[in-house]
Amino acid sequence: MDLPQWHHRPQTKQKGVLDQDAFLRVADQFISLANDRNKKILATELHFALMYAAARYTGHVGKNVVDIDDQDAWITHMTAQFQDMLRENMADPAL
Repeated sequence: MDLPQWHHRPQTKQKGVLDQDAFLRVADQFISLANDRNKKILATELHFALMYAAARYTGHVGKNVVDIDDQDAWITHMTAQFQDMLRENMADPAL
């Protein structure tokens, strides 16, 4: 199985698949929820809850949706995907 790359988005809309615009809109929905919760919860606490939720859901996808045989390869791949996303956002002057 080819492991998915987060930035490989289809150019046109496909049922059940996020193109680049839809991907960013869905991400913005999670960010909006985080910003709302940040009114009462410190960002330094909140970001760990978001990371845990992402890890939990990614674990579910790996085990139950795509049925990964090699969990270490999945973890290494998804960790690299997160690092790439984090580097992109840290380099964003608008952030």
